[in-house]
Amino acid sequence: MGYSRAVFRIDAHHHLWDLTARPHDWLDGPEVAPIRRDFGPADLRAVTTPAGVDATVLVQVLPDLPETAEFLALADDSDLVAGVVGWVDLTAPDVAEQLDRLRSGPGGDRLVGVRHLVQSEPDPEWLVRPDVLAGLRAVRDAGLVYDLLTRPRQLPAAVAAVRAVPDLVFVLDHLSKPDIAGRSWEPWASGVAALAAEPNVVAKVSGLVTEAGPQWTVAELWPYFDAALEAFGPRRLMFGSDWPVCLLAASYGEVVGAAEQLTACLGEAERGEVFAGTAARVYGLGER
Repeated sequence: MGYSRAVFRIDAHHHLWDLTARPHDWLDGPEVAPIRRDFGPADLRAVTTPAGVDATVLVQVLPDLPETAEFLALADDSDLVAGVVGWVDLTAPDVAEQLDRLRSGPGGDRLVGVRHLVQSEPDPEWLVRPDVLAGLRAVRDAGLVYDLLTRPRQLPAAVAAVRAVPDLVFVLDHLSKPDIAGRSWEPWASGVAALAAEPNVVAKVSGLVTEAGPQWTVAELWPYFDAALEAFGPRRLMFGSDWPVCLLAASYGEVVGAAEQLTACLGEAERGEVFAGTAARVYGLGER
């Protein structure tokens, strides 16, 4: 397919994994069989080059410090992976020391943010636990950002956490995973609007095709993107493919194409923000 080429294009959210390196239990179910294989740097290059992607942000998959260290080393050897959003144990008293160790290793300067799989936490108030808030403040003190991986029911706690650490930049992954397939609107819409009202939050236009399902259409994605655009504006939105998870619903090229169609309502400068400017600014990619 053809692409509308921006001056510079960043994929602000993708993954890699090596199933021989460590267990990936989340890939055991039949519904994820299509992506139950290794995805490495060569696979990434094969899909980003045709799409005109110049740089990427590699995001943690497992709650595992060695995985983050390996991702940083991989980024250090790559002219494509510009930043890594890794994992540290936010509930531990030594978050600052964990971050220091990661930064002292190969590729440590590529660490741009931290993420935890909050969506899998049974406690909807996990983000506002005192130990977690202390961990978030350590992330702030390290000059990093925090990626929020939440579901709609966890948005009230996300808003509270954002307000509790107002000088930490939060990045909302996948627009908090709205139930697009189920045509659900609330409490997602109100929760995202409340989060967007906080100035230290930006969001990723990512993961939407997976939430819509294999028979998705751009028309189905539009109301959710439009709500996010209204709430955040283009300077607080960034494109992410969520590859290779997106392969459960769409190819890399189809995800890029959908993002191009969704942003066709914007001017060239605004599209440049969504496809590169926001990610570069928020993650400090131009400084690395």
